[in-house]
Amino acid sequence: EQLAESGGGLVLPGGSLGLICTTSGFVLDDYAISWFRQAPGKEREEVSCIKDGSAIYADSVRGRFIIYRDNANTVILQMNNVKPEDTAVYYCAADPSPCGSVWYKKGVGRTWGHGTQVTVSQ
Repeated sequence: EQLAESGGGLVLPGGSLGLICTTSGFVLDDYAISWFRQAPGKEREEVSCIKDGSAIYADSVRGRFIIYRDNANTVILQMNNVKPEDTAVYYCAADPSPCGSVWYKKGVGRTWGHGTQVTVSQ
């Protein structure tokens, strides 16, 4: 079971970027797929999570980012109207527990990808 992130890069403030989480060995119907991010000097934080077509978002990205399942093994994080504070390494994660559940918040059974850098700058 593996996760691979792609699509990161340098983007101008106000621009858009699509991050791709490609999974292998997972049946996505059985897992919550999430995006987390970690900025320099800060703790890793949850950005968004999707399972069974339902999604949750952090307050800081709600209305700007969209998470969706593209096909049987790919989840996309569409980042719109990006801001410099969105600069971070973005990680994809797979959880056997539903988004926001107690076990999800504890990270029980979570699998991580290796991350992709997103830099928002002039």
